[in-house]
Amino acid sequence: MRPDTPAENVDHATEAARLERTAGLYPEDAEALLLRAAAHRELSGDRPAATALYDRLLASAESLENPFLVRALKASNLWEYGHEAEARAIIDGIRTGSPRDPAPWVIAAEALEAHDELEAAHETFTQGVRLLLTDVPEPPYATHPLLFGRHRVRRMLGVAHDEWDAVADSVHTLPVSLDELHDPGRVWSLGSENPAELEAEISRLRAELGAYRTALSRPFPVAILHWPAQELTELVTAYPSLASEYPSHEEHLAAIEAALRELAASGTPNLGVVTGTVPSYEAFAASEGTSPSDTSLLPQYATILAARGRAVAWPPRGGACWCGSGRGYEGCHGSEDA
Repeated sequence: MRPDTPAENVDHATEAARLERTAGLYPEDAEALLLRAAAHRELSGDRPAATALYDRLLASAESLENPFLVRALKASNLWEYGHEAEARAIIDGIRTGSPRDPAPWVIAAEALEAHDELEAAHETFTQGVRLLLTDVPEPPYATHPLLFGRHRVRRMLGVAHDEWDAVADSVHTLPVSLDELHDPGRVWSLGSENPAELEAEISRLRAELGAYRTALSRPFPVAILHWPAQELTELVTAYPSLASEYPSHEEHLAAIEAALRELAASGTPNLGVVTGTVPSYEAFAASEGTSPSDTSLLPQYATILAARGRAVAWPPRGGACWCGSGRGYEGCHGSEDA
C-alpha cells in the first residue's frame, strides 16, 4: 500500500497525479488508487496533499471497504507534520470503533510508538490483539505484525513476558529470537568499537531485514482469475484480442478447475479463485500504463485482487462452487466428471 521506492528513483508527485486521474475515471477503484496516490504524496513530502486525499476518501466513508484503515493512515500522516491533537483524536476513534482488520491497529499503534508514546502504543497493540486473537487457535498471518509490535514495545518498556508474547514467539520463524531483535540496547552496539559486537549486530540486522522481506512477500493465495459470463462477454467484446484466451465461458470455467487441480497435485498450497470485473480490470491496466488487451496483464490482475483479500479458497469446503452457479462445489465443478 505504501510504496517505498526512494524518491531519487521515482517522481512521486507525478505518480500520485497519475493515480488521482485514474481514480477519477474509475470511481469503483478509487479507494485502492487514492491510497496509493496518498502514499506517493507522503513520500514526495507533500503531507497536506496526502491528507486531502484521505479526506476525499472519508467523505464517502459508507462506500469504503476499510474506512478504519484510511483513518489510521490519515492519523499517521497528520502527526508527521504537526497535527498531533487531531491524530490522537482519530486514533481514539479507531480504538472505540474496534475494527476487525489488523492493519488499522498496527498503523495507529506504530504512529504512537514512533512519537515515543510507548504506553499508549502498548495499550493499542494489546487492545487489537485481544479483540482479534482471543480464542483463535492459530493467529492468521495478517495479525503477526500486531503480535510482533506489541512484543517490541513491551521490550522497550522493560515489562516481563506474558501469554501474548509467547504467542508472538511461537509464530516467529527467524533464527534470531524476538528478544534479540527487539533488544533496546541494540542501538548502542552499533557505536561499539568491538568487532565481535558489530558482527553480532550485523547478523541481527540481516535477520530483521529477512523479516521485512517476508512481510513484503506475504503468502497470498495462488489465485486463478475467474470471469462471470456477463463480464467475460463484455471483456471479449471490448478487447477482441483476448478471445484467444477465452474461447467460451464453459471452456474458461473448465480451464480454471483443471489449472487448480494441477497446481494442487504439484503440492502448491493456498490456492484460490478471484473474480474479475471489466471496470476494475481497465482501472488496473490504466494504473500500469498499458492496454487491457495485453494478455500478460491478466495474471498480474489476479495477483492484485488476491493481495486485496478478494480470493476465495479452493477447493470450497462444503460450500457453494466458486463459479457462481449457486450449486454446491461437489455437485458442480468439484464432481469427478468436471
